[in-house]
Amino acid sequence: MSDDARTQLRAHLQFYADLGITGFSREAAWTAPPGVGAPSGEPALPTIPVPDHPHVAVALQVDGPRFGSLDELRTHIGPQCTRCKLCTLGRTQVVFGVGNPSADLMFVGEAPGSDEDVQGIPFVGRAGQLLTKIIEAIEMRREDVYIANVIKCRPPGNRNPEPDEVATCEPFLFRQIDLVKPRVIVALGKFAAQSLLRTDTPITKLRGQVHPFRGAQLVPTFHPAYLLRSPDKKRETWEDMKLVRSLLRGEGR
Repeated sequence: MSDDARTQLRAHLQFYADLGITGFSREAAWTAPPGVGAPSGEPALPTIPVPDHPHVAVALQVDGPRFGSLDELRTHIGPQCTRCKLCTLGRTQVVFGVGNPSADLMFVGEAPGSDEDVQGIPFVGRAGQLLTKIIEAIEMRREDVYIANVIKCRPPGNRNPEPDEVATCEPFLFRQIDLVKPRVIVALGKFAAQSLLRTDTPITKLRGQVHPFRGAQLVPTFHPAYLLRSPDKKRETWEDMKLVRSLLRGEGR
């Protein structure tokens, strides 16, 4: 499959993921003609042709739960998810998310690191300690906010998540956002900001701006790990967080 076809396919599948569709299948039980081989004698689910590949079809599997809570979603994902290849690449456990399930402010990072992989909690290493200080600087506590990542398992060597891993895991992040219903989301770092906003614009141009996202206002800023390497960027991050504070107070854009 060409790179262009893969891009189209990913966008095609993402569209249905955003609608709440929980899976796709090539199994005969799901792609058979109505009434033939369908589960429990029910009609087969409708098929969706893959762009530029008219001879390939996948079926919508819409029988999954809508998840009334974060706990239900966590249980559905499971502590040892096997939905993508990261389960075979050395990760210890799923790092789901932590914090206030009704938070007005949500932080989204890239992926768990080594400390997070061991403890099962996002942002607990040095970068997490700095994030806690950032939260406290806007007169909030860590337990007041909700913290998650684009993907929930540590990539080997802390490399960037790959497109297939994001495509598999990102819908779970979207469900978290929809369940928490934050008023403001802070995208921490280049990867999270570019992934959520579907752009390749540099973080230096994305930060300091407010973007509508799934009913919230999204503000990109630098990742705490980057700030540990480039402390001169802390002033710009503080400006971003003052904007976040203004939005939470109803004073911002």
